[in-house]
Amino acid sequence: MNVEFRECNFFDLWIWLEFATVPSSAEQQYIEEAFDSWFYLGKLGAFNAENLQVQDTGLEISYLNYQDDTADDTLMSLMHNMGEFEYEGLWARCWFDLGTSDAIAIDMLINALKQLSKEFVSIERIIIGGENPDWPVIRNPQASFVSEDALLN
Repeated sequence: MNVEFRECNFFDLWIWLEFATVPSSAEQQYIEEAFDSWFYLGKLGAFNAENLQVQDTGLEISYLNYQDDTADDTLMSLMHNMGEFEYEGLWARCWFDLGTSDAIAIDMLINALKQLSKEFVSIERIIIGGENPDWPVIRNPQASFVSEDALLN
């Protein structure tokens, strides 16, 4: 599975998937459940790189003294919105407002999709951001932040 990045705006982000074959309804369900799970974790603030106490400790975590105060003192990192999945031939796409989530969220998604591609549905490519010229994006009205120009019209 190839991973590509285009221009990225965490508040208005399209994620594109290209499959080896047109995905069946069961394969679509696998994809959507993976993204739904990732989004729900993000909505709960799971992707907060300021609070990685277990990761930062290393491999020996036995009897780790987890600092609740440290966790409480970090800024919230919450995802805001997720659009509906759309499919067209070998392609799928979904819109996200990742809010204040940290970039570690993208790494976690890529890791999950790599494994999903090996075991359940063959994903040729994932593209983070931008748009495909042959499948235009209609700006999502759910976007959290609207430009000043849009507000004046």
